Amino acid sequence: MEKVMRKFFLFLSDNKLLTKMARKYGLKFGAGRFVAGEKISDAKKTIESLNEKGLSVTLDFLGEFVSESDEARSRADECVNAIKMIGENQLDSQLSLKLTSLGLDISEDLVLENMEKILEAGKKYNVFVTIDMEDYPRLQKTLDIFEKLKQKYDGIGTVMQAYLYRVSDDIENLNQYNPNLRLVKGAYKESAEVAFPEKKDTDENFKKIIAQHLQNGNYTAVATHDDAIIEFTKKFAEEHNIPRDQFEFQMLYGIRNERQNELSEEGYKMRVYVPYGNDWYGYFMRRLAERPANVGFVVKGIFK
Repeated sequence: MEKVMRKFFLFLSDNKLLTKMARKYGLKFGAGRFVAGEKISDAKKTIESLNEKGLSVTLDFLGEFVSESDEARSRADECVNAIKMIGENQLDSQLSLKLTSLGLDISEDLVLENMEKILEAGKKYNVFVTIDMEDYPRLQKTLDIFEKLKQKYDGIGTVMQAYLYRVSDDIENLNQYNPNLRLVKGAYKESAEVAFPEKKDTDENFKKIIAQHLQNGNYTAVATHDDAIIEFTKKFAEEHNIPRDQFEFQMLYGIRNERQNELSEEGYKMRVYVPYGNDWYGYFMRRLAERPANVGFVVKGIFK
């Protein structure tokens, strides 16, 4: 049943008509649990609240699969505004973004133009920027762009997905840049030709790449809600004398809040992924696919 639900919600996440309707009707049907709001002022309040609890943040202005150059440039400007807001208010927050929202599907020149504008702002305000990884057809393009930008900017990282067969090789290829990487299980619907179809195989590969990246001596963000993965990371770090300032845990806004606070109180860096904006539909569907238990929260939200 869990596999069926996952496939169902991933199918819904790609539906263009539903995405358009979601933009029109706003954050309803429970999405507000996982999205800070539609405006940057909503995001600011959420970051301040999390910072007061000792939690760090990475902020994401939601959006993907943009097909118009003007919209891509507008989204880049919003990212710059978000960086400025973080810097001027001295918030403990980074920025996350998707290259398809900045023109990846339009042209490489456009996405590089937008990324350089964003990274210049990040450099000015000392705000780190992470390029989120998207679906497999866009993987190599994303890595190529990351490598180009990494040669010019220090304050940039990207994401590696444990369910892909090739992920360990990609991590090793990037090692020359001493990259700051966020490691995740992966949330897109991918073919068995490129990704592990079974969760247990993905989990084992997740542990493998956590160990690999930590032993390479690079900063590692372990993004998971899975206690087994969390405990593996803590134990591995302790056994191999890896300092706590070389890694952090990351979780999504609205999921396992108590566990987030526990990890912070234990002395681990805990960063919360906080999305905002009206282009929330695809993100929301993937969260439901990722953890079907989240559907219960949505049903409660509807009845409330």
